[in-house]
Amino acid sequence: MNTTPNLIITKDFLQSAKMTAQELAIEIAVYLYEKKRLTLGQAKRLADLDQISFQKELARRDVYIHLETEDVLQDIENLGIKS
Repeated sequence: MNTTPNLIITKDFLQSAKMTAQELAIEIAVYLYEKKRLTLGQAKRLADLDQISFQKELARRDVYIHLETEDVLQDIENLGIKS
């Protein structure tokens, strides 16, 4: 059984936190990415941002991009660079 849980955030909560739903999504995405619970791609989708915008959000918070060997090898392949 594969179900997707829904998280309901009330307007009152957002008002109390002085945040928009987008801002909260970005905060959660950055936090989970920093803790290595989400990949960069997953986190940017959660934040509903493109790659560059999400990377800018990471930079604003001094969160470094986690590069795994597989990521670097995939980038090299995508660029057509032969080792």
